[in-house]
Amino acid sequence: MICCNLKLFDGFSCIIKLFIIRKMKIRSIQLSIEEYDSMEDIPQADRQLIELAEQDIKKAYVPYSHYRVAAALRLSNGEIVRGTNQENAAYPSGLCAERVAMFYAKSKYPDASIERIAIVAKSDEFVIHEAVSPCGACRQVMAEYEIQQGKDIRVIMKAEKGPVLAVNAINELLPLMFHAEELKKKD
Repeated sequence: MICCNLKLFDGFSCIIKLFIIRKMKIRSIQLSIEEYDSMEDIPQADRQLIELAEQDIKKAYVPYSHYRVAAALRLSNGEIVRGTNQENAAYPSGLCAERVAMFYAKSKYPDASIERIAIVAKSDEFVIHEAVSPCGACRQVMAEYEIQQGKDIRVIMKAEKGPVLAVNAINELLPLMFHAEELKKKD
């Protein structure tokens, strides 16, 4: 800190304190997101999961938001697991489609890794024009499973209209993720 006394007028003065800020680093984060304008351009494995999720979207329990989300994921053992969002009058008690599918998959097939997950969204009240990405909680769960299984999870996102988006790993959607290592005591 640098202090200086500045003389003003008629005997008034003030002290100005200047704080020197340490050098700062700027980090740039670059993300890679695939964009598909046509379902025909989407890889078959992704397209299959999108179609299965779209079949299930009517099963979402959404009496409050009327905003339906469905997910379908493929496991390393070939199994496909599906889930839809489930709302509750006590809002925090509801669960997103992605977590419904992931929690069921890891409960039923704990040794299988999640290879890819497709997420589709549809509203009962308006048309969704942008692909819907997972919420922060779902992204964190995906991140933890990626770390646990030592393999990336491909995430495919689709709305009623607009392009389909896809990323090859959750760090494309959650670049500064929270790691379990941060919970451990450090010496």
